[in-house]
Amino acid sequence: MKHSDITHRLKTRSHIYLSPQVSSVILLIWTLAMLAAPAVILSVTEQMSWAARIANALFPVGVFGLWLACSRRVAATVLSTIPFMVLGAFQIVLLFLYGRSIIAVDMFLNVVTTNPTEVGELLGNLLSAILTVSLMYLPPIVCAVVGCVRHWRAGRRALFVVRRASLSALLVALVAIAVSLPGSRPVRPLIDIYPLNVLYNIVLAVDRTERLENYGSTSSSFSAHAVDLFPADSARRIVVIVVGETARGDRWQINGYGRPTSPSLAAGGFVSFPEAYSESNTTHKSVPMLLSHLTADTFGDSIYSVKSIVTAFREAGFRTAFFSNQRYNRSFIDRFAFEADTTLFIKEQPGASGESLDMELLPLLKEELVRGADRQLIVLHAYGSHFSYNDRYPEDFARFGPYEYTDASLAAKDRLDNAYDNTILYTAAMLDSVASCLRLSGAEAAMVYASDHGEDIFDDDRHLFLHASPVPSRWQIDVPMIVWISDPMAARHPGYFDAACANRPMPVSTSRSVYHTALQFAGIGSPLFDPELSVVSGEYKKPARRYLDDHNRAVDLDAILAR
Repeated sequence: MKHSDITHRLKTRSHIYLSPQVSSVILLIWTLAMLAAPAVILSVTEQMSWAARIANALFPVGVFGLWLACSRRVAATVLSTIPFMVLGAFQIVLLFLYGRSIIAVDMFLNVVTTNPTEVGELLGNLLSAILTVSLMYLPPIVCAVVGCVRHWRAGRRALFVVRRASLSALLVALVAIAVSLPGSRPVRPLIDIYPLNVLYNIVLAVDRTERLENYGSTSSSFSAHAVDLFPADSARRIVVIVVGETARGDRWQINGYGRPTSPSLAAGGFVSFPEAYSESNTTHKSVPMLLSHLTADTFGDSIYSVKSIVTAFREAGFRTAFFSNQRYNRSFIDRFAFEADTTLFIKEQPGASGESLDMELLPLLKEELVRGADRQLIVLHAYGSHFSYNDRYPEDFARFGPYEYTDASLAAKDRLDNAYDNTILYTAAMLDSVASCLRLSGAEAAMVYASDHGEDIFDDDRHLFLHASPVPSRWQIDVPMIVWISDPMAARHPGYFDAACANRPMPVSTSRSVYHTALQFAGIGSPLFDPELSVVSGEYKKPARRYLDDHNRAVDLDAILAR
């Protein structure tokens, strides 16, 4: 054998050369696998009929396969699917975080309404998920760019085989859908089939965003027809509503928790409701329900045409103020806040560091009280227990330790629990300080506190963390509700405190009760007022357990918790 032949064979063996045709086919199959991966995973994680599982797994294989094989210029076709790769990456990160569910409408809205600081805190704890999807989706994109530059062309026979296989997959998916239609659990393509369901949710999110932009005009004619029931009464009346953030009701000592997380609330005047719950696990829905007469049953039909409790108090002649330790988030919360006579977002002020703590709301409260108005409503929107927990309280409230953590993981659960309990301790101290300010005013005063939603902290074998998952856990809707009544108000209206104590063991929907309780404290009459929803009313009744789902439908809370 000649030396040149040996050299040629060695070079051939040491370098694997793939022709443009083979490279194109590999790129096509790789991309198809990545595009279909979310659907295959969802077919396992979701509660579906077998027909839905088959249809969900095969539909994207068929559709994307036919599209990718429609042209010999596979690399260019791959690049055209980048929007679906982005959706796929988002979907898989969501599965990392919650373990189930498609990208919900609320997830898309959260992208719009969550401030950059919160996004940074969240992404910092999803690095493993982000790395995974980067390794899944970036390589085929890079290879596709190379293929376009080098003018790769796939073989006609290979494309024919892919088209035939893809068409077969699509036909099987369509047959599965058709077979399910007469049954009790028919496949609903816009609900059950990925990516149709995600695209449908995008359409809904865009529609809601557009309707929110028109909120000023659609709500302009709203009136609560509110009046002061005691206009001749010269006694000063003050109501403070404190909207909390991400606090769980089961972490409060006042509710029976084993740790001293709320020792400052042991004094008289405070009544807590340990069976309180929220009808939403997302801030942009739960806070508007807290601050309006809307509930899960009426939210979807009416939210774009109503105003908040601030307007009701203004109609009754109260001076109103709204102070927030959150950032603007372009949601109903901002619109409600600016109904007030005075509105201030601490973090949006010139020179603000963005790291302000909730106690910084107290000087604003004191300044407003000094105005001396006879009738006042003051809303305080706190940042509460929002992750990252260690950033929500000063060092002197770090009572439970160790509390330092580097990431949000199951291994760090004990430290996360300690840090979270420190946030509750700090929030309780803030509420006590609010009560002290009101006590010093000498007015007939009351405070209503409720958190928007709760939080998962790796509480069971699902290992869920954070909140706002498309399917809530019981910890995400478990919230505190606490009222405080000053001595002058208790003396004038002894029935308030007695009713609150009597109603304490009852289930309470904060989404239904905060509005009506505040109106009763203020002595405001309105056609919207319902004494059966006020926790300081002797007429209070146990509410229906409802939940506002992703499509703004009211569903049975216990049924969705059982999923």
